[in-house]
Amino acid sequence: MTMGSKQSQTRSATAWVVVLTGIGSLMAALDTLVVSTSLSTIRVDLGASIEQLEWTVNAYNLSFAVLLLTGAALGDRFGRRNLYALGLGLFAVASGACALAPSVGALIAARALQGAGAALLMPLGLALLSAAFPPERRGAAIGIFSAITGLAVASGPLVGGAVVQGLAWQWIFWINVPIGLVAVPLVLTKMRESYGPDTSLDVRGLALVTGGALGIVWGLVRGNSAGWGSAEVLGSMIVGALLVAAFVAWELRTPQPMLPMRFFRSRAFSAGNAAIFFTFASLFGAVFFYAQFMQTALGYGPLGAGLRLLPWTATFMTIAPIAGALADRIGERPLITIGLSLQAAGMGWLALIAEPGMAYSRMLAPLILAGVGVSMAIPAAQNSVVGSLELDALGKAAGTNSMMRELGGVFGIAVVVAVFAGAGGYGSAQAFTDGFTPAVLVGAGLALCGAAAGLGLPSRSRAVTMVPSPAMVALEAEGD
Repeated sequence: MTMGSKQSQTRSATAWVVVLTGIGSLMAALDTLVVSTSLSTIRVDLGASIEQLEWTVNAYNLSFAVLLLTGAALGDRFGRRNLYALGLGLFAVASGACALAPSVGALIAARALQGAGAALLMPLGLALLSAAFPPERRGAAIGIFSAITGLAVASGPLVGGAVVQGLAWQWIFWINVPIGLVAVPLVLTKMRESYGPDTSLDVRGLALVTGGALGIVWGLVRGNSAGWGSAEVLGSMIVGALLVAAFVAWELRTPQPMLPMRFFRSRAFSAGNAAIFFTFASLFGAVFFYAQFMQTALGYGPLGAGLRLLPWTATFMTIAPIAGALADRIGERPLITIGLSLQAAGMGWLALIAEPGMAYSRMLAPLILAGVGVSMAIPAAQNSVVGSLELDALGKAAGTNSMMRELGGVFGIAVVVAVFAGAGGYGSAQAFTDGFTPAVLVGAGLALCGAAAGLGLPSRSRAVTMVPSPAMVALEAEGD
């Protein structure tokens, strides 16, 4: 085989990795908020209560968040490609179950199953993508991955509104089925298999981190409806925190940890995960309220609101790939700190000028400014995490990063909704605006927290010292 043909095969293989991991990312991220503009239709069709409607969104986010590290660990053990294909199949089957749901209870259960599939797709997709590129090109690849993910999250309300208005709410789920089923055989034939360094499962670690994440996320999700001071919420979060502490203690003791605590010696790993948490907390809060503001305070329909958000969402597709490539040259710290500062400025600007019936043209500049900012930050934060560790730790790094992102999103929505409920409501356009302004200002504050976390990163990406694996340490000792 000639050198040219080998290079051509390599380019083809990496192109398939980008496309197929992008498909999984698109499906998983889109379904995070795609139901948000179809809730009223689902309520009428299935006779759902307000709390049941809330769970059609939160059941997905809950299982997604708590199973992310488990998905990454299973991929390391049984093969990332194989488990990624399983995730695609599970997601497609669960989507069909959502579309066929005869009751809201069945829909909630199917949404939870969807979240389990997404928990395989996101961390394993990021790990497979990172492994397919050398470190000097990894940032650009992750920039493309981040663009797809960010665009899918932000366009969820638009896609949901367009499908519900043009077809029926079931089609927001049916659309996943053929895509997933076609992608599964392509993943198994076009992508190379990769494994993590551990051949055994840390069952106790899996149980502790899953239980801990479930307790914390349950408290965040239930805080607004059950009351933040209620026994259910406080007890859930305390138990969750205790289980997380027990997980850390166990990981320090076990010879084969699922999340080695030595990872956190890396400034890039620790600061990058903190930055991604606050980035998505701010982003999900914005996505949750922007479309509602356009409908409730400005009078646009679901599709009209989604279309008017395009100047904001378009930045995820145009800026993120550039930012990812730029991270390989200048490092992640300036992109995260400047980007999240711009996001905070745009959100604060919009919050301060918001009023019922305002001209849409007044929203354009702050929307674009915030979009450019968050699009700079997301790929840089992800690249700092997966680029800070040795190659065989990519699965665990990606799983941790994905879990922090989803936990950040759940946290952000819980916080801004609590602020909104305390200051406004849905009784009128003015009442909604009264809640919208402080809620979005808090979202801006979350972005500033992410910018502060970004200051903890090394000044340049090439200054990052990879945390050595135990095998590397042993080899160095033998050499001495």
